[in-house]
Amino acid sequence: MKTKRQKIRKGLLLISFCFFPAIFFYFSPYLIVDGTINQIITGSFIAFSLQFLSSLFLGRAFCGWVCAAGGAQEAFITVRNKRVTKGNFVKWIIWTPWIIAIIAIAVKNGGYKEINPFYRTQYGLSISNVYALITYLIVLSLIVIPTLIFGRRSFCHHICWMAPFMIIGRKIRNIFGTPALQLSCSPEKCVKCHSCTKNCPMSLEVEQNVIENKLENTECILCTVCVDSCPKKAIGIEFAAAKKTPDK
Repeated sequence: MKTKRQKIRKGLLLISFCFFPAIFFYFSPYLIVDGTINQIITGSFIAFSLQFLSSLFLGRAFCGWVCAAGGAQEAFITVRNKRVTKGNFVKWIIWTPWIIAIIAIAVKNGGYKEINPFYRTQYGLSISNVYALITYLIVLSLIVIPTLIFGRRSFCHHICWMAPFMIIGRKIRNIFGTPALQLSCSPEKCVKCHSCTKNCPMSLEVEQNVIENKLENTECILCTVCVDSCPKKAIGIEFAAAKKTPDK
């Protein structure tokens, strides 16, 4: 798929991935715990908060357009292009005790007393010594290896500690029905060519959702691959209020 929009999207993902060695501390699940222990709001605390806030209006577009981990995974789709349809619950098993621990530590220590976005970095850069480099390689392996073993964007489905922040934000938006970026569809235009389902990076059953006119899905990263792959333009994207359809 070589539409202009997808070229831009993949270019943004590639750029983000290239900068990942310099910025991965800002998405570190460990540093937010370490900072909480020392009563410091770290860069990762700020990044996760911004992801949550952005999801109220943009859903999980961060995942589909600028996430370095997403860029790394999509780079390997040509190597392992298998759909992943199970295991979305696993990341919640990882995320829940982690977030509970952060809250418990913050409460025990009396909250936060300092804001330091560059905590544990060197001039704002993540890799400043060999230990940081080893940490980066471990994180990169954690992202890439599941994709090679299980299929496309397996890290997003099974491990990602960032996704739940945006999923919760999206669910809150759906409850209140506030305007946000979302997919739209015209079921009568669908010719059941399977192109949208086949090409979805998140392995969603897009075609069936189009037929049922229920495209809202918290695993959707709003990458618009389905929009650009549909030959009959049965799927679109818009900024609008939430439709009163069940969330999947």
